[in-house]
Amino acid sequence: MASILNKIFDLNKREIKRLEKMADQIESLATDMERLTDDQLREKTTEFKERVAKGESLDELLVEAFAVVREAARRVLGLYPYKVQLMGGIVLHEGNISEMKTGEGKTLTSTMPVYLNALSGKGVHVITVNDYLARRDATEMGQLFEFLGLTVGLNLNEMTKEEKRDAYNADITYGTNNEFGFDYLRDNMVLYKEQMVQRPLNFAVIDEVDSILIDEARTPLIISGSARKSTQLYIQANAFVNTLRAEVDYTLDEKTKSVLLTEEGINKAEKSFGIENLFDINHVTLNHHINQALRAKVVMHRDVDYVVQDGEIVIVDQFTGRLMKGRRYSDGLHQAIEAKEGVEIQNESMTMATITFQNYFRMYEKLAGMTGTAKTEEEEFRNIYNMNVIVIPTNRPITRDDRPDLIYATMKGKFQAVVDDIAERNQKGQPILVGTVAIETSELISQLLTKKGIRHNVLNAKNHAREADIIAQAGHKGSVTIATNMAGRGTDIKLGEGVKELGGLAVIGTERHESRRIDNQLRGRSGRQGDPGVTQFYLSMEDELMRRFGSDNMKTMMQRLGMDDSQPIQSKMVSRAVESAQKRVEGNNFDARKQLLQYDDVIRQQREIIYSQRFEVIDSDNLRDIIEKMIKSVIERNVQLHVSGDSTDEDKNIAGLIKYINANLLPENDIQAADLKGKNPEEMVEIIFAKVTERYNEKEETLGSEKMREFEKVITLRTVDSKWISHIDAMDQLRQGIHLRAYAQTDPLREYQTDGYAMFEAMVESIEEDVAKYIMKAEIVDNLKREEVAKGQAVIPASDGDQPKKKPLKKQIDIGRNDPCYCGSGKKYKHCHGKEA
Repeated sequence: MASILNKIFDLNKREIKRLEKMADQIESLATDMERLTDDQLREKTTEFKERVAKGESLDELLVEAFAVVREAARRVLGLYPYKVQLMGGIVLHEGNISEMKTGEGKTLTSTMPVYLNALSGKGVHVITVNDYLARRDATEMGQLFEFLGLTVGLNLNEMTKEEKRDAYNADITYGTNNEFGFDYLRDNMVLYKEQMVQRPLNFAVIDEVDSILIDEARTPLIISGSARKSTQLYIQANAFVNTLRAEVDYTLDEKTKSVLLTEEGINKAEKSFGIENLFDINHVTLNHHINQALRAKVVMHRDVDYVVQDGEIVIVDQFTGRLMKGRRYSDGLHQAIEAKEGVEIQNESMTMATITFQNYFRMYEKLAGMTGTAKTEEEEFRNIYNMNVIVIPTNRPITRDDRPDLIYATMKGKFQAVVDDIAERNQKGQPILVGTVAIETSELISQLLTKKGIRHNVLNAKNHAREADIIAQAGHKGSVTIATNMAGRGTDIKLGEGVKELGGLAVIGTERHESRRIDNQLRGRSGRQGDPGVTQFYLSMEDELMRRFGSDNMKTMMQRLGMDDSQPIQSKMVSRAVESAQKRVEGNNFDARKQLLQYDDVIRQQREIIYSQRFEVIDSDNLRDIIEKMIKSVIERNVQLHVSGDSTDEDKNIAGLIKYINANLLPENDIQAADLKGKNPEEMVEIIFAKVTERYNEKEETLGSEKMREFEKVITLRTVDSKWISHIDAMDQLRQGIHLRAYAQTDPLREYQTDGYAMFEAMVESIEEDVAKYIMKAEIVDNLKREEVAKGQAVIPASDGDQPKKKPLKKQIDIGRNDPCYCGSGKKYKHCHGKEA
């Protein structure tokens, strides 16, 4: 009965049967393809492209296209894909994961679906884990694609934008996951459409898919930088606002909690900072600092909105009255309050753009992957990426001897047994690969082997080209290689002469990893293509995994039986217990990644909105319609706030509205109380908007249409970028403290979604307010040009857990001593902030 149920429910077996039938169809075309000349084979590409253009689907072309690549591979590379490789290729084309054991030729397998999907002309990305493998595959497999008339690009970190654009415009582009992700972020920070390098994301094939989409899933790619915002400007702005008088130099709008400089206040600011026009586009930064210092002075009250505790400003939650440690006000307000209270001013965070691999790769139209180990994480691949894992049979039966684990009482006993085993195998010349979980372990074993006089190589994932070289030699007679379990991914260990007779490659694991995939990856280094081999894991009761999952009883039992360090337990039951512990850890890790993704999805949705709207700005020839909508939205919001509230004092309400309009949108006295009195809110909006449109037309007439269009883009891009950078920081601060909400019996995720949405709405409103104000109030200078809000630098996540995580790098702005200071004061840098440098 059980076997019948297995047959019904084993989807993998059903899939394999279907794939075998398709592979048979491809193989049946072998003779026809052999008859074609090189030119005729090459012409097939043109024929396929024409058929796609006429509406034929890639699925309909699959059998013939795979047969063409198969024959071309034989002629160009001297390699002829096996039936199982055809099956693996079909799985990739269908947007799933092909699990193929080490040595089964995954790189060659990928060429067939890559070729087929490149026929659409939309581009195919082949993602590898390091530059060495990307370069190797682009060179080797590139010969095949170029023979068939397709173009191949290689995307490397050191390339210029022009070189990258050429690489992305090729039919097939090779590169690393880091580089593709960073290019996406950089493309959404450009000032001109022509500076973008990527095309829309179409189809990606990821090599070592489990490493990239699972092991590195929690590591965000970050572009970080700093415009070196000086704390001095906060102090200067604070000192200036302390000289201002209420109702003379500034007015407070009670309803909106906004503070506005009067004409008198603006004149004072211009005199105080030695500038001609506070609203000049060059003084945006200074204007912003003054506004935030004013808010800190007038609106933000000590022991109401915040407290000073241990020399830090701590926000008070306005709803609960609790301290919100770790949270910071965004957009420079927190620094302004720090200046007001005389505490140390902390640097503004400058994470300019960030994305996780999970969210980057989910943007592709179609995603596929290949690895030797993915089945254990199938649930995660299906739930998060909508990809099934299909286990492809090996070309030849596996003859490798996977022995049950040997378990020792102590670590000392375990390592002694490992070294003895290595010495014994090394004496007869059998090559050995020793896998460790941590660098410290590999160094310890290295020391023990050195004492014994055994020559060996130690491999950490620091030099990828050297890594491949060491791995290439690891199958030769007498070779001993110590490597972290992740090392050697993507490179095959080929057996040297006479090694098969010695029993093939011996793989020795010194500890079980918390993920079964990593152990299976290590095992898979041996026994490729039916070669002999042996794998043996050595464990101790003091290993982390064993300590975490209750090995005390077993340790006591070993002591009772009088077993010393030289006597291991070798039991299938114990191995199963270890595997069960690994399953539990994997489950916990999956839950953690799933939760992270749920949080990350909040910022993902916001990022997609901002990036699409930002692209609309740089792609559009005329932003006037968009800006007028923003201005109207600002007017509607302020009319609503002032005249649609509970207050019945119409004169006071209208006076407040006129103050706001005069300060932000129109010249003084351009609109009078009499214009609005007795009107309903809709009529007020129309009257104000008509006046603003009139001024807008006058401004455009003065400047000329072309200059006005560029001015609109400069203002909009600068505002969106600065507000978005500030918002990313605010969301990060929110995220760090959100788990504390659980103490109030609320769901932290739901709270994060709610607060995040409110913060995003506030950011959008803030963008509209600033764009409206600067478009209507700013004076335009001749040297008008788009500028980056800050210089950015990519922060690359550490690979394979071998290196400590790098902190975001702060890139200093490059400025000459005689250049105008970046703070917007109008002074030379050497006379302003250059004094501090």
